[in-house]
Amino acid sequence: MAELHELSAVELRGSLRNGDVSAAHVAAHFLARIEQRNPLLGAFITVTADQAMAEARAADARRSCTAREELPVLHGMPLAFKDLTDVAGVVTTHGSAALEHKPAPADAPLVALMKDAGVVCLGKTQVPEFGLTAYSENRIAPPSRNPHAPSRSSGGSSGGSAAAVAAGLLPFAPGTDGGGSVRIPAAACGLVGLKPGRGLVPAGESQGDPARLVVPGPLARSAADAALLLDAMVPGGGYLRAIGQEPPRLRIGVTLDSPWSGTYPFTPEREALDALEAGERLLAHAGHAIADAAVRYDNRYPEAFTTAWTAGVGAARISPQREALLAPLTRTFRRRAQQRSPAKLAEALAFLRKFQQDTVAQYAQWDLMLMPALAQTPRPVGWFTGTAHGGDRWPATQWPGDADGDYRRQCEFAPWSSMVNVCGLPAITVPVHWTGSAPGQGLPMGIQLVGQPGSELLLLQVAHQLGF
Repeated sequence: MAELHELSAVELRGSLRNGDVSAAHVAAHFLARIEQRNPLLGAFITVTADQAMAEARAADARRSCTAREELPVLHGMPLAFKDLTDVAGVVTTHGSAALEHKPAPADAPLVALMKDAGVVCLGKTQVPEFGLTAYSENRIAPPSRNPHAPSRSSGGSSGGSAAAVAAGLLPFAPGTDGGGSVRIPAAACGLVGLKPGRGLVPAGESQGDPARLVVPGPLARSAADAALLLDAMVPGGGYLRAIGQEPPRLRIGVTLDSPWSGTYPFTPEREALDALEAGERLLAHAGHAIADAAVRYDNRYPEAFTTAWTAGVGAARISPQREALLAPLTRTFRRRAQQRSPAKLAEALAFLRKFQQDTVAQYAQWDLMLMPALAQTPRPVGWFTGTAHGGDRWPATQWPGDADGDYRRQCEFAPWSSMVNVCGLPAITVPVHWTGSAPGQGLPMGIQLVGQPGSELLLLQVAHQLGF
């Protein structure tokens, strides 16, 4: 008989709704998993065990007097939130030593939505400082490590959540994605990661996000599990019910073009190209038409995106005496954001709106766009920053101050992510390839499929069709 953490989220949800297992038993099981494995993985910053057990017992009490069909969609399901998202009564660190860590006074919209759906919150997961980077390392807690190779990063900024799901510490998890923050860690950890289109999920956080880049989305071990979580994010969406429907034959354009390549020229690693080829084979076998697609990007994109992406950190309330506690990348981009004129930000936002129009028009020639999820295999812990805590040394003795080198390495690692946020389009990453001799061996590598507006269900159906 499978253990609870080995069940899919869909199966676990069914067991909870049927009364085969209690929410308290499920919460206790996953809390024990976290206690056992988190010291190695660093997936959680905060574990709220007492609160979780109280919520689970309350869920069991509700079930005893509620008809099955009237239970909320995620009745009793254990969940955790990345530590950029406020959970009432729990400290939100934002991954920063420069902030005073106080309990949040109220739930963020995403948390309120999930609680209405019936979840039990187990805690807060590891993030980079202010969610700025494609790796989840900071100065307040051990780095989040990849369950498939603990010397490697789990990605970012939803890296702790991805590590927790991949290691069976959670059945699935919500992330937020402003430049790849769901899709990058999903790809690094061998998960399905869905970034919904702009405006679909009514829980995005707009503070410090003038370009409206950030949207919540699911991290899951399968497309069906992702569909279940999306059903809670979009009440009445019906994604799980419809995921098994066969998608139509699609025209899929394949590209390696990136808006970052003019500023940061890069060469995809062989493993990234292997993943792309694996994805092409699977899609062609499923009956879809695959053809090369050339995409033209304006070379002013990197500067404009960086201006919009870092605007929020410039406005963050940090006392002057604590500025030195910021990581070098955060401190550098905060200083530049504060020195930038409002007119410069407005110019960048206007450019990104035009970029969106031009790019969406090019993508519209195809039903879906296909590209690698990442240009490189998951990087070693400390690789982006040049720090020495890849082994047992944490905290690092010092953080080198090469913020621009750090940022460049991130852009070369994940060059196909951020433009999807700028365009407001839905996209999904699917783990189609492993670097070892058999599936599940070595490191995961994936593909990204970018859809037209409103194509979230189609993306989930295609991932499900491919066997994920």
